[in-house]
Amino acid sequence: MEGTKFDIVPVALLEKYREAIDAASLGRYAELEESELSVDAFSFYTSVSAVYSSKIEGEEIELDSYVKHKRFGIPFLPDHTQKIEDLYGAYQFAEASTCDREHVLAAHRMLTRHILPDAQRGRMRTSNMYVTTATGKIEYVAASPFIAEAEMEKLFGDLAQLLAMDLSLPEVFFFAAILHLVFVKIHPFDDGNGRCARLLEKWFLAEKLGEKAWLIQSERNYYEKHALYYRNIRLLGVECDTLDYDAALPFLLMLPEAVVL
Repeated sequence: MEGTKFDIVPVALLEKYREAIDAASLGRYAELEESELSVDAFSFYTSVSAVYSSKIEGEEIELDSYVKHKRFGIPFLPDHTQKIEDLYGAYQFAEASTCDREHVLAAHRMLTRHILPDAQRGRMRTSNMYVTTATGKIEYVAASPFIAEAEMEKLFGDLAQLLAMDLSLPEVFFFAAILHLVFVKIHPFDDGNGRCARLLEKWFLAEKLGEKAWLIQSERNYYEKHALYYRNIRLLGVECDTLDYDAALPFLLMLPEAVVL
């Protein structure tokens, strides 16, 4: 990694990250196996990803209910399942596609089918974006719409560079989480940013490590620790222009925890 330069992805914490993680536990991803509930047209762990990533955003559905719906055809009201169905389809699309600008935007179009109007799906936002608390307090000011698209082009360029590189196992996990974090901080879309960032993280893992990476329950880990998940994201600061990525280590260390769930 010495001498490698990226346009937007920060690497200053890489050495501290290597020292902080248990590399042996990361290797356990190779032991992951698809659930016996899975069949040709249904993956249990894709359901886990779609359900828990949606629950982080406030969707009220339990994994057991969605599995019954997908695996056994038990009907639910469309409003109860449709956003999760859309995200499930985006994960399936990602599993069969290369991780690049074109396909990330296509995945966003899929996962926001019942969230955004057609003109905003898979397209960079053109307005300011503020993340607020339930009380209306501004928690984060995202990248200005005048630079958001340029920032994403930097991210996609760094993504292509990383995919072409020979990375160690700890480096793969480090950069997967960094891509997730930078994406969230740019907040390029009008909605669906968290869902898409978590998909991108898993997608990058799978590109570098193979299809077993799709079985890592990272979305479930983030949901079960969602207060900590958001706290760790907030550690970097309130405004995109003044983020301190030196404070990102607690967030980056959450992804390896999901390997042993």
